[in-house]
Amino acid sequence: MLFPTFTFAAFFAVVLPVSWVIRERVTAWKLFILAASYVFYGYWDWRFLGLLVALTLGNEIGAIAIQRSTGATMRRSVVTLSIMFDLGVLGFFKYYGFFVDSLESNLGLSGPALDIVLPVGISFFTFQAISYVIDVYRRDCTPAPLLDFAVYLSFFPQLVAGPIVRATEFLPELRSRRIPDQVEAGRAVLLIGRGLFKKVVIADFLGRAVVDDGFGTPGEYGALDVLTAVYGYAIQIYADFSGYTDMAIGIALLLGFRFPQNFDRPYAAVSVQDFWRRWHMTLSRWLRDYLYVPLGGNRKGRAVTYRNNLITMGLGGLWHGAAGTFIVWGLYQGIGMAAERFISDVRGEPDVPFEAADVRIRELARLHSGAEVDAWREDATSPVPFTPLEVRRLWLGRLVTFHFVCVGWVVFYAGTVPGGSLSSAFDVFGALFSGWMVGPELLNPLVAAVIAGSLAVQYFPPLLTRQWSAMFSTVHPTVVAVAFAFWIMLVVALGPEGVSEFIYFQF
Repeated sequence: MLFPTFTFAAFFAVVLPVSWVIRERVTAWKLFILAASYVFYGYWDWRFLGLLVALTLGNEIGAIAIQRSTGATMRRSVVTLSIMFDLGVLGFFKYYGFFVDSLESNLGLSGPALDIVLPVGISFFTFQAISYVIDVYRRDCTPAPLLDFAVYLSFFPQLVAGPIVRATEFLPELRSRRIPDQVEAGRAVLLIGRGLFKKVVIADFLGRAVVDDGFGTPGEYGALDVLTAVYGYAIQIYADFSGYTDMAIGIALLLGFRFPQNFDRPYAAVSVQDFWRRWHMTLSRWLRDYLYVPLGGNRKGRAVTYRNNLITMGLGGLWHGAAGTFIVWGLYQGIGMAAERFISDVRGEPDVPFEAADVRIRELARLHSGAEVDAWREDATSPVPFTPLEVRRLWLGRLVTFHFVCVGWVVFYAGTVPGGSLSSAFDVFGALFSGWMVGPELLNPLVAAVIAGSLAVQYFPPLLTRQWSAMFSTVHPTVVAVAFAFWIMLVVALGPEGVSEFIYFQF
């Protein structure tokens, strides 16, 4: 069930009012939301509801066993078994075909041929299940009642494409009393409207106008068109994924839940590490806390730190799909992060945690985000907080990082299409080195305006967005409803016919 469809609108028009009417009857509310979430997921394929139930029961049993275990060895054994159960389920559905094909092509071994359908959102809710049992093991939380955990794992706003919400974030809100007057309805409507626009008007338009053709048959177009497709895909995947996240956060807000932020102007990043603090932030935090840090982080020397960067991002790439292109893409990101850290080491700059960037550059970026910078002025009487050299470093970092990311998106795209491979990515790269004298066919003023405008928005001060959201929250609900209705009409008018699936549904 897609968010920007009349089917979901009818579904949510029933769920929202009923959930508020029965909110004081806690158990009835939880059962209703659980049933609604199962209807939402089962609308795609009801057969996989059993998978969701199995993961719920398996991880709840594991969490209780961890809590009741007394010895450290037993606790480690139980949490290991729970993680292996989750990864086994994920591996079977997502990677079985990939490994069988690899065995046949590399070792000449054959396995049973199974036609396995990939359950929508399996990567997201298995990661949530893993974080739950690990948090219980670390004593960051205690096992939740089965009904609470079932609601957490299947909560429909973020079930199929995130954000990846942790039990320590969701369960306290589930147990708290929700008050209608405290719901940020204005912010929620703003997020849903923004998400609809990103998905329907920007992402779907760019996909059909330039990306599908430019990446599908790059040899038929000139280099300028292919370059436009590369920039177009960078905007498409951002608008598509962040659009879903915006809608998910907005829908959860209307139900009385606050989800963590998942995107923060990623194309304004000044480094690869900075990009991954801004892009799919909940996945980045998950990889950091449950993979990078347990591997040793940056606490065991430079060589181990570089290795941990590669392992973390390589497995992060594998999380996206069973294709060699995703692994290469992940390793490419890891190499970029390791290279940045190596350069910092060579320069003698102080070692910083994974979640921190070059402090001076990070604070310099605040100059362009509307944040307070007076405390960072070297000369409090100077009207310019930073030197021209530092400003040039900022924009050079942004330019280099954006194009580094774009190169990675070419490889990433090859893994998202049937039959895609690294050779498909090389075809795109090859087309960029020839045909510069060929006139553009895909590039036109509208495409250029959409790409340029989408990039320009990345540099808007977030303070303006917060102020606009706060102002919109004070508007009378009737005015909000009318404005939202007109916005929906505008989105329908500007968007192409039909709504394509979200890109991250296949992960």
